[in-house]
Amino acid sequence: MSVRHLVTCEHGGNRVPPPYRDYFIGHQALLETHRGYDPGALTLARQLADTLEAPLFYATVSRLVIDLNRSIGHPRLYSDATRPAPPAARREILEHHYLPYRSRVEASIAEAVAEGEKVIHVASHSFTPELDGEVRNADIGLLYDPSRPGETDLCRRWQAALKRLAPRLKVRRNYPYTGKSDGFTAHLRRCFSPEAYVGIELEINQKHVFQGGKPWRELRDTVTAALLQALA
Repeated sequence: MSVRHLVTCEHGGNRVPPPYRDYFIGHQALLETHRGYDPGALTLARQLADTLEAPLFYATVSRLVIDLNRSIGHPRLYSDATRPAPPAARREILEHHYLPYRSRVEASIAEAVAEGEKVIHVASHSFTPELDGEVRNADIGLLYDPSRPGETDLCRRWQAALKRLAPRLKVRRNYPYTGKSDGFTAHLRRCFSPEAYVGIELEINQKHVFQGGKPWRELRDTVTAALLQALA
């Protein structure tokens, strides 16, 4: 079975479209934090997609407008800024930003599967170094569903490759979140069989993004090279 790679980035920016800016009066500062977007995630997603010669789907509308990595009905689908908006406004946000993005990705996977291909999907994310007073004890997280052998195997190989290339990095599986938690990959697993779809969420500690410069470039190169080794 041939393989098609796919890269996504659900939290690539902190843009607020003009029709919704009034909802963010008093919330503007949050847009610059990890609650507004995933710093570095889109930069890494672009590099992964270029290296894999894979299609890239990404969004730059802030997750505080609507979170593309949450299911409809999830309490954090909308934020404190947009949850109080009138139902018609929330529906407009859903129809203009959430549904088109998720539908495009799902259609791309469905097309590949219909052509007999297996899809390996990497969703690029980043996480804040400290949350609620707890320092996150990892440089890189690989999130997957342990009940799906293809995902388990790929993450083990990716982790092993990262250890060979950069032994000082702390790489953890299903940390700082669990791969089975609500998210886009979890939704896609319900749509496609384990034989047809492998969905991995890549999480990078934002301390590396904020450090910037050569160390951040080297980390991106290491993550990319390790993925190529894992896929070989």
